Amino acid sequence: MTWADNIFANTLFVADIEVSKAFYSMVFEKSPLHEDAVSAVYRFGDLLINLLEESQAPELIAPAKVGSKASGSRFQMTIKVHNVDEAAQRLEGLGLILVNGPMDRPWGIRTLLFADPDGHLWELSHELPHSS
Repeated sequence: MTWADNIFANTLFVADIEVSKAFYSMVFEKSPLHEDAVSAVYRFGDLLINLLEESQAPELIAPAKVGSKASGSRFQMTIKVHNVDEAAQRLEGLGLILVNGPMDRPWGIRTLLFADPDGHLWELSHELPHSS
């Protein structure tokens, strides 16, 4: 094991913490581990996702600049699920519009992609059966 073997937390900058908490609680069926007026933390296995109001971000990352939602996505988070098509039906039932998918990828997985209210991308995937 090296010093960089375990990502502990990701912080996502959000425009409105209440809107984001409602979205994460509804879509991922989770309650925050911790929350205050400007942040909420959710556990995904060993990884913590910290939602932080973007007004608080400059203090955290200065002198780096906070990117805007309009500048486009630079990453995506991926969650393994048992069945992407069932997940798609559930998400669409919640009123989400999928960015793409469900679709089979040439590297052997089926995926779909959706965005949170601030444009952070979430992919759901499952392995395709091996063809003989």
